[in-house]
Amino acid sequence: MSKVTALYRYPVKGFSPEPLERIEIAAGGSVAFDRAFAIENGPSGFDPKAPAYYPKQSFLMLMRNERMAGFTTRFDDASGMFSIRRDGALLVEGSLLTESGRAALEAWVTETFSDELRGPPRILSAPGHSFSDKPAKVLHLVNLESARALEERLGRAVNLLRFRPNIVIDGAPAWSELEWKEGGEVRLPGIVLAMESRTTRCAATEVDPETGARDMRTLKALASHFGHADFGVYLVAKSAGAISVGDALATA
Repeated sequence: MSKVTALYRYPVKGFSPEPLERIEIAAGGSVAFDRAFAIENGPSGFDPKAPAYYPKQSFLMLMRNERMAGFTTRFDDASGMFSIRRDGALLVEGSLLTESGRAALEAWVTETFSDELRGPPRILSAPGHSFSDKPAKVLHLVNLESARALEERLGRAVNLLRFRPNIVIDGAPAWSELEWKEGGEVRLPGIVLAMESRTTRCAATEVDPETGARDMRTLKALASHFGHADFGVYLVAKSAGAISVGDALATA
């Protein structure tokens, strides 16, 4: 039987993950504060009063701005305080919920990513909106056994955080998650999810999630060894509920 071994969220799109022990999800919703903020890279047209899906190219993101992975970030739900560190040293912090806090963080981004910006960076958010790579609100699941299969072919360790999961499972056969039928149920003790789609990967997975170095030909490896460019699956919440590390998972 497969079990949940880790849970993550990514408060600001492109920056580092935060490990969680438990997540609560509304029906049709995503992890609270998962990609709740994004840094606009040049005018995108995003309207906080009428939030809509925009492609990731509208924002700073790992596929093109891999240096984001070299920073460690933390977010506090209550205050909105967001801190950015490197090698343990605090570089900047401010509340993403206040104008002054966002201004301080935007000034740091302007200085740090000056060569990669197409215009003044702006921290975007809207109540309940997620700057996901998918128009629908989803949770992203990856399988440790699939990572082990990739490691075996590559002859090196593969950090699962390359694949930006919300949910990590272990105990399921390698690649079995890719065979879950669309709309099929994924059951946990506290919630029912449904298979939305396989996750076709992009060049962001080539980036080491700790150093920011582009050091692995992930897409080439998946294609040459397994005949596809997919790793992980997207799920949607069919009911409200919760997921905890250690939960058993079954499919139907």
